Amino acid sequence: MRIVVDTWIAATPEACFDASRDIELHSRSVAHTDERAIGGRTSGLIELGEEVAWEGRHFGLRLRHRSRITAFDRPRHFQDVMVQGHFRSFVHDHLYTAERGGTRMRDVLEFASPYGPLGALVDRVVLGRYLRRFLETRAAVLRTELERGATLP
Repeated sequence: MRIVVDTWIAATPEACFDASRDIELHSRSVAHTDERAIGGRTSGLIELGEEVAWEGRHFGLRLRHRSRITAFDRPRHFQDVMVQGHFRSFVHDHLYTAERGGTRMRDVLEFASPYGPLGALVDRVVLGRYLRRFLETRAAVLRTELERGATLP
């Protein structure tokens, strides 16, 4: 399944790119899930080839997800790919384009659950909506932080 979320932010592509790979800001942006970095890169700005392991509460369960940065073209694009977790596949592209005096931040998430047709049904009925809201919430916090001029690395 594929989810695309566009967010316009009154900040430079460089600022948006760096804010999006900030480990602590990510945790603050999804505080409703109590998600935190527990392994790999656990603070600062994640870089190409680095991994981070996340633990958070989703659907009432404490789940872990480990991803690696597999593409990195500052300030236009980076990609994180699940290397361990509960999905069959999980690829998240982060794209930044200068637009109208700010930046269009685009999240493109492609994922698939295990278990064949049953997993595909769960993706369409439950996970698609859940992950879209997750990305939208995260993007809104990033936009707020960047537009209010918060001190970011």
